[in-house]
Amino acid sequence: MRALSFMLGLALAAATVQAQEPFPTRPVRMIVAFPPGQATDIVARVFAEELTKVWGKQVIVDNRAGGASVPGTVVGRNATPDGHTITFATSSSIAVNPAIYSNLPYDTSRDFAMVHGIFTVPWVIVAHPGAPYNTLKELVDASKKNPNAINWGFGASSLQLGAELFKLRTGAQLTGVPYKGSGPAMTDLLGAQVPLLLDTVAATLPHIRGGRMKAIATMTPKRIPLLPDTPTVAELGYPGFEAEGWGGMVVPKATPGAIVIRISRDVGRILNEPAIQKQMLERGVVPDLRGPQEWTKFVHAELVKWTDVAKRANVRAD
Repeated sequence: MRALSFMLGLALAAATVQAQEPFPTRPVRMIVAFPPGQATDIVARVFAEELTKVWGKQVIVDNRAGGASVPGTVVGRNATPDGHTITFATSSSIAVNPAIYSNLPYDTSRDFAMVHGIFTVPWVIVAHPGAPYNTLKELVDASKKNPNAINWGFGASSLQLGAELFKLRTGAQLTGVPYKGSGPAMTDLLGAQVPLLLDTVAATLPHIRGGRMKAIATMTPKRIPLLPDTPTVAELGYPGFEAEGWGGMVVPKATPGAIVIRISRDVGRILNEPAIQKQMLERGVVPDLRGPQEWTKFVHAELVKWTDVAKRANVRAD
């Protein structure tokens, strides 16, 4: 009911947006809860530059890294709700964190209005070239023959939940090996210390193309242009399976609907530019064209999904 009321409010706001005072009236701050140079930061800077052109006001990226993205997200929540502070939220900050932290100092549904999706981050299961399985069926069958004898790594909490969802859906009996980031996980896979890895396409693609890893399956709902010959988990016998990272823009919940619509409209126009889409795909992320209503539904569905997975797999961060 709260989501429906929010959507109706946005619809009414869209009808009156032209009657509102000009926006923005001063520089806009874009909170990024990750360090400079990280994938989310890179995409955020592309949009900051483009929105600066559209609005005629500087959009400044404000990196608030650390603390599993919690401190930066809190800064965004506490901002004045007038649209002049936008938070670049991700699946880890507003869907996974609520699932694995019991005392999180923010509530995704209560504290934020969803403005627009920006990108999805495809996840892929990769194996060392010498690993004795080349298909998903071979992998799942091998894990069941020797329960928990096969290790696979992942370098983030969100990827860990993706790994657990995979095990719940397929019945695969794999042993997870958590790493502090993709770098160490990648090093161990390349060195054959672990035979398998679940990571992003952006991180693994150069190694896949170089023959140093082999792609088993993506966790995206459909095949992706960057790996057109790699099947999805869904098409290999597990329909409806979907696990991937994502990012988008949110603002404090009390932000006027007309401003949410204005930001969403301008972001949507930028996202539909072929040159911008090309830049994003080159960085290993897929443009997400969902506006506020559709993206609100998606984020809330992700909250439910990852909370359920974390509970069933007993994954906690505290």
